[in-house]
Amino acid sequence: MAIISPPNENELLYRLTTGDQRAFTELFDAYYKPLGEYVFKLTESLPVTEEIVQDVFIKIWIKRETIVELKSFKNYLFILCRNQTFDALRKKAKEHVFQQKLEHFLKEESALEGLGNPIDEYREWIDQAVAKLPPQQQKVYILSRYERLKHEEIAAKLQLSTETVKKHIQHAVRFIQTDLRSRVDATILFVLMTQLF
Repeated sequence: MAIISPPNENELLYRLTTGDQRAFTELFDAYYKPLGEYVFKLTESLPVTEEIVQDVFIKIWIKRETIVELKSFKNYLFILCRNQTFDALRKKAKEHVFQQKLEHFLKEESALEGLGNPIDEYREWIDQAVAKLPPQQQKVYILSRYERLKHEEIAAKLQLSTETVKKHIQHAVRFIQTDLRSRVDATILFVLMTQLF
């Protein structure tokens, strides 16, 4: 897979270490879809793929001050994605028999890497915000973002016009972003609210 790094990547990485959100966004835009395609080939699941790639970028933002020490940012991203994917596949393969042992192992491994795992908390806050939506908006948002239905499918299922579905999603996204703004770093919120495909 030939992935072209941004020509100004070194400058973007330096700016990222200073907390520059625009630099982060440029790096995110350059690598998000190629990483998603790579992970999707392994998982064959869009929701799992999105979660893995989002988690990787959240970790990049959280650990941004150490990024300049890397020899290859692109390789680092792919290694993180590969490791996250293997962990997810391992978890899926063993979830019935070894679920508790595996979760314990992954938590220990995560703690050893010093990364922590605030990501689960962020996702929980999004779920809490979704629960505050008006009933119809909530249904439309869940069908779109969680069940991955297209606008036309949602419209048919709920007997709404496609335009109404789009408006419900726009209002829901705006409400969730407003609700989370005080609790979640704006950059992490951007990553969590971005759809892969």
